[in-house]
Amino acid sequence: MDADGNASLQAAQEGSVTIVVVTYNSAALLPDFFGALDVALAGVSKYEVVVADNASRDETLEVVKRLRPRATIVALESNLGYAAGINAAVAASDRSDAILVLNDDIRLAPGSVLTLMAELADSDVGVVVPRLSDGDGHLLLSQRREPTVATSFGEAVLGGRRAGSIAGLSEVVTDPGMYGEKQDVTWASGCAWLIAARCWDAVGQWDESLFLYGEDLDYALRLRDEGYRIRYTPDADAVHLVGPSQSNPRLWAMSMWNRYRVFARRHGRIRSALFWSGLVVNESLRSMRSSSIHRAGLSALLFRSKRPEEVR
Repeated sequence: MDADGNASLQAAQEGSVTIVVVTYNSAALLPDFFGALDVALAGVSKYEVVVADNASRDETLEVVKRLRPRATIVALESNLGYAAGINAAVAASDRSDAILVLNDDIRLAPGSVLTLMAELADSDVGVVVPRLSDGDGHLLLSQRREPTVATSFGEAVLGGRRAGSIAGLSEVVTDPGMYGEKQDVTWASGCAWLIAARCWDAVGQWDESLFLYGEDLDYALRLRDEGYRIRYTPDADAVHLVGPSQSNPRLWAMSMWNRYRVFARRHGRIRSALFWSGLVVNESLRSMRSSSIHRAGLSALLFRSKRPEEVR
């Protein structure tokens, strides 16, 4: 490791981090989550754990108290969503150098937190994200490009995998070689983000109106507005067990609608209408295969778009 690398690592060892996890009926996931977190924090001297619970109906809070008795618990009165949980947890935390936002189905690799924190030595790096794999060890395509009209139609006509092999036609970066290199990315899956405190101060809270899905893209674009970058590093690993969004019609509909909402906030009516049309084509074509999730996505795009106040 060179002198700069040693200095970055030393700064990371001396820094502090707040671990934020948002839970909702997460009792079964938490033992493995906390077990992995213990070894992932190796070398980190100052940290706190804050759990924001979205009114779980199972034994989530009891499990947290048993496994992490020193954790700060923020018990929300109802399910307010992922972004609201993050905001509530940060508000209840002590001041630290960085905030590590984690899904409850993330399993961090040993020593990964220190590795992520070392990347914050670059003052304009606002967020650092790890390499993700699934429960079977297969690479998860977590890197993203900015959505455009071209990406909406490219993914609709060619499909995500084929479109991803052509620059500018897919949001998802599908080239496996890109996941072996440390680099800056437009955005990445929000399931494991280390956010520098300086970035949080400049950008502010996550957008609670998005509830679930799209809030990571929205935050990524906002931090770019403030001059910050997102750093991807394959030197830090995490397993993501992956949630039910691609099998649950309600969640899929929410994700499709929020994709449109985030885009429409930043573009004029014509480009927004074209982007919406690409999403409609995508859901229409895939609905022909009797897919309930895509029928739900199509319904959300067709009927919720008649309520323009939801775009704001």
